Amino acid sequence: MSTSPGDRTIRYGDHPDQFGELSLPEDDARGLVVVVHGGFWKPQYGIEYARPLVPSLVEDGWATWAVEYRRSGARATLPDVRAAVDHVAELPVDVDTIVGLGHSAGGHLVTWAAAGGGLTHVVSQAGVLDLVAAYDAGLGGGAVESFLGHPPGPADRETDPVRMVPLDVPVWCVHGTDDDVVPIAQSRSYVAAATDAGATAELVEVDGDHFAVIDPATDAWTTQLELLRSF
Repeated sequence: MSTSPGDRTIRYGDHPDQFGELSLPEDDARGLVVVVHGGFWKPQYGIEYARPLVPSLVEDGWATWAVEYRRSGARATLPDVRAAVDHVAELPVDVDTIVGLGHSAGGHLVTWAAAGGGLTHVVSQAGVLDLVAAYDAGLGGGAVESFLGHPPGPADRETDPVRMVPLDVPVWCVHGTDDDVVPIAQSRSYVAAATDAGATAELVEVDGDHFAVIDPATDAWTTQLELLRSF
């Protein structure tokens, strides 16, 4: 499967990391998938982790907007993701369905972004959706504290998806049962909190580890394509 950049690179800001890669299907698109990569918000992990899913999505009829962003702390990352989602309105794509699809830290980012508008659906792939629990568990070698610049606390409520419920946007949490990087408890607790708050959220447990959900050769990815077709 190709991992080359999309059909067209479009900048949404002046920083070198403020860009997205737009890919379009041959026929009218089902909708647009905003693909946000993970990597615990760390600078060494970039858009190359989003690219492998793009050919499969395009083949299935989706336009894709795979976005890069600054990975230098929440004060840079969050505004960038917000700007990338807002920039969808400027893209040459006319669709009603706009799905945020994010893996790991990207799952955190698309779920967070959904609260600000611009997305009609969210698919969190092994997302870090409870920053306090992730900090307590030391996920990513202290990634949460590095991202926020401090241990998570009450002031970070509007940055922590599990504390932002209910969302107006439905959220599907797809998570591998053998994930030892971001435990499935992250998705389970988010779905429980969201549904208790009256939001629409669903847990989709799949076979595999942390990366099975972003491998286009796995049954976990086939399950997600079927999910996307239902939107």
